[in-house]
Amino acid sequence: MQQLKLGLKRAVTERDAFVMGIVNTTPDSFYEGSRGGIERALQLIKEGADILDIGGESTRPGYTPVTVEEEISRIMPVIQAVRRESSIPISVDTNKFPVFRSAFAAGADIWNDVTALSGLLQKTSEEAPSGDGTALAEKEPSIAAAEYLAKTGASIILMHTGPGSVKEVSDFLGQRAVFCISNGVASDKIILDPGIGFGKSLEENLALISQPLSICAGRYPVLMALSRKRCIGDMTGRPTEERLAGTLAADLISVQKGAKIIRVHDVSSTIDTLNVMKNLR
Repeated sequence: MQQLKLGLKRAVTERDAFVMGIVNTTPDSFYEGSRGGIERALQLIKEGADILDIGGESTRPGYTPVTVEEEISRIMPVIQAVRRESSIPISVDTNKFPVFRSAFAAGADIWNDVTALSGLLQKTSEEAPSGDGTALAEKEPSIAAAEYLAKTGASIILMHTGPGSVKEVSDFLGQRAVFCISNGVASDKIILDPGIGFGKSLEENLALISQPLSICAGRYPVLMALSRKRCIGDMTGRPTEERLAGTLAADLISVQKGAKIIRVHDVSSTIDTLNVMKNLR
């Protein structure tokens, strides 16, 4: 049995890892099958996702940036609809503090930040919900964000972006975790993502996939986001639409090596493979 604190919730699974289903409320995410809104979110819950990851701005190479207002308008109806139907933990994939504040107020539990709170550019006073932002408005944005996480009890996924060896990725994520803890975030609210596919070579990606427990010596749960990415295509020679089998193989190997969350487009197929793994281990 696996257990995680996800925001104010405690998640439990009998499988070897938690399955995070991807909902991209965007027109330009790299895999068309991930794009959708309320209907897709509810379908992934029906398929058995343990966590939903909802994003309103693509992070693919060459993506089109959107404003805070546009990002909020894309994700908010989905969060609200899910909360009417389910208590499933919701992660919000954003690098904007005001977006996460609004999402948390609507019922989100986890902030999934590709910059690991190191790239925040938004003023903390912008769009702050009443009673939440005023005391933090004069602070450096990343400190204000970490203190907000500490105050609310939300969880944070810290991701590494750019090239890096296992040691370099581990060192960076360890530093960001210490930064969060030094600003009040509980250590059991921190999840690490090595950032597969974000500016890394195939060799760097493969090393990270096969060594999740080498990231900060296993002190924090590691999330692997491999689904249909270029490194899967590099290994299989398949286009994005034909990378499911390769993704499932890579996901299971990463779980066997210690990954605790796998972020996927194909929830039902992933759960089937984890169930087989559970019965054969």
